[in-house]
Amino acid sequence: MTKTALEIERKFLVKDDTFKEEATECYRIIQGFLNRDPDRTVRVRIRKNKGFLTVKSKSSNDGIARFEWEKELTKNEAKALLEFCEDGIIEKLRYEIPSGKHTFEVDCFFGVNEGLVVAEVELSQENEEFIKPQWLGEEVTGRKQYYNSQLSIKPFTKWKD
Repeated sequence: MTKTALEIERKFLVKDDTFKEEATECYRIIQGFLNRDPDRTVRVRIRKNKGFLTVKSKSSNDGIARFEWEKELTKNEAKALLEFCEDGIIEKLRYEIPSGKHTFEVDCFFGVNEGLVVAEVELSQENEEFIKPQWLGEEVTGRKQYYNSQLSIKPFTKWKD
């Protein structure tokens, strides 16, 4: 399966872990980057028992929208491609939390990004309204240090350095 779309999303920090009480799903994600060029990142990801190869374009100036192309792979194909990724593999638990007609994806990072918890919501339009859960914190949409590609270069635990 191949998916091509304009990805429109907003990103937020998370104030506390009460989102876990509302989660309908939780699973582990392992991902690496074959290319971290900001104009065209190429990501390999294992989510559940499937693999994915994703190409993302440079974000819009406000960081809300960018082109995304994704192809489903077998788990074994993704594992093989992870061997070719640049240093800085990302590992996280993802929680899915319904909120009105949207679903927030909350990523709890571990390893060198331990302690970082980020929520994202995908929208169909840039100005689309959505319900903000009480556990949602500061908006960090467009702040590059929160992009997974950047977390693989400068992990959250190194930000104080």
